Amino acid sequence: MSFVVVMVTSSYPRFPGDSVGTFMEPIATSVAARGHEVHVVAPWHPAIERPAVERGVHFHFYKYAPLRSLNVFGYAAAMHADVKLRGAAYAAAPLALTAGWWTARRVARRHKASVMHGHWVVPGGITAAMAAPALPLVISLHGSDVYVAERLAPARVAARTAFHRAGFVTACSADLAERAIGLGADAARIGVVPYGVDTDRFRPAPQARLAHREQLGATEQTLLIAAAGRLVRKKGFEYLIDALAAVPEALLAIAGEGSLRQELEQRARDRLVIERVRFLGNRTQDDVAALFAAANVIVTPSVRDDSGNVDGLPNVVMEALASGTALVTTAAGGIGAVVEDNVTAAVVAERDVKALVSALRRLGSDPGARDRMGLAARELVERRFGWAQTALEFEEAYRRALAFSSVRR
Repeated sequence: MSFVVVMVTSSYPRFPGDSVGTFMEPIATSVAARGHEVHVVAPWHPAIERPAVERGVHFHFYKYAPLRSLNVFGYAAAMHADVKLRGAAYAAAPLALTAGWWTARRVARRHKASVMHGHWVVPGGITAAMAAPALPLVISLHGSDVYVAERLAPARVAARTAFHRAGFVTACSADLAERAIGLGADAARIGVVPYGVDTDRFRPAPQARLAHREQLGATEQTLLIAAAGRLVRKKGFEYLIDALAAVPEALLAIAGEGSLRQELEQRARDRLVIERVRFLGNRTQDDVAALFAAANVIVTPSVRDDSGNVDGLPNVVMEALASGTALVTTAAGGIGAVVEDNVTAAVVAERDVKALVSALRRLGSDPGARDRMGLAARELVERRFGWAQTALEFEEAYRRALAFSSVRR
């Protein structure tokens, strides 16, 4: 059975290789590759470079902001430091939600949609629910949506309403699923669907390794540590910078941008390691893949921040595993469910600088251990976390939503 799916989302990679909403593109294209007709409804952004149809996915971008200053809905722009909504986001929300609702409604009717798929329960889930109340609804949770619903009463009411309407809910981690149940999701209609990873893009690349290391100022003797992600509190980069001070043979390269950049740069100066840290800024997916393949160790020091915000399952963890490079990580959010300590990754406690130092020293001095860990991680990803497998799980979610919708009638 094939479906006509309308995916309602607040983010989608604006151009090939964009670092925003990276998982949305393979979700849409892998579902389309299964023979389904996929329509993506998303806010317009001035950086968008997408044709009307690409790789089987039809795009419907809607404008909502009369002023450029209000163009902050989606694309990781609505929240300050990933902790609280910006003032402009409150002003833009009614405009964006109304425009999103109208566009999703029009697309669903014009293309005779058979299922609505809302990404992020707020705003995508509630928008999809209101746009086509008679159609089966799947909601996918990605992390920040649940955090916002836990903290803001209007978002909590919207999430509860959307969960009540949903035929099935997917979460990228068990932690996220449990929190959604606390917000009103039905435990019988929710399942964990981890993100897949592009194993063609993120893979070992020994031929290009040396050249990329030279660009960063790393020799063959340097312990090159790679990290990637937005420079916000829940990524835990401050603890990695602290650890670097105790690993003098290491050079750290961080790909990503965010509100904490100046603070992290100052921290590196205070720890006397600024000469051994490369803040690379925003990089394309291809750039990150090259960095990961060139590194000796990748570190994802994720934490649950002081406000309670935590990633559901960071894309960077899956990309690191696929790269075949040794990984040091925490078990924050959904990470612990996809890695095995001392097999596919070295798992350390959140905020534990001493444990980070110990793991980096151990892997830094043992190339054989790094190779074994990277190989095991790559094998795990190839076996369990391809996007084709993820598409099958979304397909099953659509069937379950359809069955639930039939029962309700």
